[in-house]
Amino acid sequence: MSYSHIFGPVPSRRYGRSLGVDLSTPKTCTLNCRFCQLGDTAQTTVTRTGTPPITDVLSELRQWLSTAIPVDFITASGSGEPTLHTRFGDLFRFTRAETPFCSLLLSNGTLFHLPEVRREAALADVVKISLHAWDQESFERTVRPHPSLRLDAILDGYRAFRDAFTGRLDLEVFIMPGLNDAPEQAERIAALARSFSPDGISLNTAVRPTADSRIAACPPERLAALKEIFGATASASGSQTAIPDTLSPEARTALALRHPVRP
Repeated sequence: MSYSHIFGPVPSRRYGRSLGVDLSTPKTCTLNCRFCQLGDTAQTTVTRTGTPPITDVLSELRQWLSTAIPVDFITASGSGEPTLHTRFGDLFRFTRAETPFCSLLLSNGTLFHLPEVRREAALADVVKISLHAWDQESFERTVRPHPSLRLDAILDGYRAFRDAFTGRLDLEVFIMPGLNDAPEQAERIAALARSFSPDGISLNTAVRPTADSRIAACPPERLAALKEIFGATASASGSQTAIPDTLSPEARTALALRHPVRP
């Protein structure tokens, strides 16, 4: 059976088997990240829309459920930024109400300054956001954001979200040689990360062709050294700090991340 809005399940480097839900086809994003493996964003936007209709997305998910393929997460991800969809939270309501699985939001975090986005994001069991810069100038240089976006406002949104969110909050930091790989730059990013206390930090680097062909992979030894700057919850080379499993294997998928033990 072919689908227009869902893909997988696929093995995730960080989150086991993931069924992806694409809420932003064709690619629609707030950023034009230099490292994006999906290529350039034709035109960045912060305008939120209800396209594709969430009823169509959920209809496909109900069809998929009849296949009974087990997954670890149903994941809002795909071609662009899922929080640009005005009803992205309905995906997490559906997952909790109609499936035995957990939900995951993969977001660049740029709309977390909006209270309505934070409210809907908090419905997910796990949320992954990103931070690759330490001030407005480095933010613009690394991810080429929509002109209206301000890093300070995004960080304030992260802090407000952390205060309200009861699930697991993970952070991705994408390391780009010559842009944000100097130890003093990593120190500044790490200090900002500590202000909103992510449960896990993943340092990644280029492994596929990027939107900006000048972006190279960070050497493993440098990535490992930078990882130490971010502390005990950090991992490098795309792996994610393990999520503790204190439940039976049968219950892990459904419940383990819904009531995590905060460090």
